[in-house]
Amino acid sequence: MSVQKRISLLITGKVQGVGYRYSVKLKAESMAIRGYVRNQLDGSVFVTVQGENTAVENFVKWCYKGPSAAIVRGVEKIPGTIEDFSEFKIL
Repeated sequence: MSVQKRISLLITGKVQGVGYRYSVKLKAESMAIRGYVRNQLDGSVFVTVQGENTAVENFVKWCYKGPSAAIVRGVEKIPGTIEDFSEFKIL
C-alpha cells in the first residue's frame, strides 16, 4: 500500500480566467490524485488534493507554474488529514 498525503493550496496571482481550475483537474486526474479546486472571491484559487505521496509532491510543484496563461505569485501550503475523496472536482 502506498503512503497517502493530503494538502491544500492557496494559489495567488493571475490564476482566474486563464483555465487554471480546468488545468488543475486534468493534471490531478493524470496523476491519480483526488480532491477539488475552486475559485476564491479574492481572485485566488483553492485546491485540496490527496493521493500517493510522490504524486502529490509533483502536483504541488506543477501548481507553482500552472497553465501557460497563468502567472502564479504565491502558493501557500496547508496540511490536512486524509478524507475519502472518490474523484477530482471543480467546485
